[in-house]
Amino acid sequence: MTPERPPYTAVIFSSRRTASTSGDGYEQAAQHMEELARRQPGFLSMESARNADGFGITVSYWETAQHARAWKQVTEHLEAQRRGARNWYADYTVRVATVERHYGPGTGSAGRR
Repeated sequence: MTPERPPYTAVIFSSRRTASTSGDGYEQAAQHMEELARRQPGFLSMESARNADGFGITVSYWETAQHARAWKQVTEHLEAQRRGARNWYADYTVRVATVERHYGPGTGSAGRR
């Protein structure tokens, strides 16, 4: 679910997984990172999807760019980033954006474009 009112910062992480095995620790680490992110100052929400080919996108939403930068530096998150680059992702891209407006059914802003 997206945050209620812009502006806010979106960190968009798109990735292609390596061939996964059930014992590689990825699912547990991903779940732990989401739980940890939710406890960080400035966290608003998160959305994630992955297709059968291993391509996925996770978007985390933060009150400010400073909050998003602080999350990037959390020790456990830094270690997960290193493990991801080394073991879990064939490729990835991180994009950071300021959301100025959003609209659609259920956002409370339908029609305000």
